[in-house]
Amino acid sequence: MHWVRDIWQALKAWAAPTRRVAAVVEGDTPTSLPRRDLVLLTEGGEPWSAVMLCPCGCGQRVELPLLPQVKPRWRLEVDSQGLPTLHPSVWLTCGCKSHFFLRKGKIIWV
Repeated sequence: MHWVRDIWQALKAWAAPTRRVAAVVEGDTPTSLPRRDLVLLTEGGEPWSAVMLCPCGCGQRVELPLLPQVKPRWRLEVDSQGLPTLHPSVWLTCGCKSHFFLRKGKIIWV
């Protein structure tokens, strides 16, 4: 029955609205986050972290460091339409343990 789950997840990913960079915030993480979108945290105009709620719906906050000297770190690209792409994949090691890619605003489940 794994194939049914895989097809269902693929259909949900295809039909789901895209995620965007909702806000750029100077300083600390905001207390509330948008349900679908990414928040980019900056300091002095330089991005240092991307924060979002887990796309599985569990409500876990996912904070991804963007600074080159931090390990692990992610690279964020935002296209002209505001659609984010993250490199590498996001794999949560606690909580729901979701594993996904964010490509051009779409979640691709692993």
